[in-house]
Amino acid sequence: MYKYIIVFSKNGYVKYISHLDMQRLFSRAFRRCGLELQYSQGFNPHPKMSFAQPLSLGYSAKGEYIEFETKTAYSNDVLIGNLQETMPTGIQLIRCGIIPDEGKSLAASVEYADYTVDIPVAFYEKDYQKVIDDYLSQKQILTEKRQKKTKKMVETDIRPKIRAITAEQGRDDKLTLRMTLDCGSRSNVSPELVITSFMKFASFNCSRYEIEVSRDKLGLPVDYDIKWM
Repeated sequence: MYKYIIVFSKNGYVKYISHLDMQRLFSRAFRRCGLELQYSQGFNPHPKMSFAQPLSLGYSAKGEYIEFETKTAYSNDVLIGNLQETMPTGIQLIRCGIIPDEGKSLAASVEYADYTVDIPVAFYEKDYQKVIDDYLSQKQILTEKRQKKTKKMVETDIRPKIRAITAEQGRDDKLTLRMTLDCGSRSNVSPELVITSFMKFASFNCSRYEIEVSRDKLGLPVDYDIKWM
């Protein structure tokens, strides 16, 4: 058994492909490429492949991870070159690595995520870094979140899960936010909660649908063992 990781980007119209459809897309791509994946045991076997973290619908991405297991060893030319030919426009395979069989999965290892948020307001309209500093200086940042099991809306404090936010001059002199947030099985906050909360705090006069979001990086521990090919 061989265990690999591929880093890929997701841009353009494919950012509207859901997480479940992305799983189907890669599964079909592996079959077209002739890769022999390992399958789970039981009555309903499925290929051993998974994404490090789900990506919200409508988000673009610069460095997503997918891990998978194969029956035989493959070269970088096959895993990147041949596999890329089966991918739709907008999915770009960046590099491939080998990870050890033992140890935590990618999903259990991710610690944080970096996001770029482009907001259609003038960068020079006000001192937005000061607005951000005031926002982060709050002892609590309370927002409502829907519970998965009960589906009820509950109030939660997202401040401890926000690692950093900075303001930059973006395209056409618009405002760009760089956010680093907890992401993973141990601690996680949806960027949507942060964006919605900050929009309200800053009194933005724009719709959420006018805002573009990209996940730029998924942060793994510095000692996570990947042998890049």
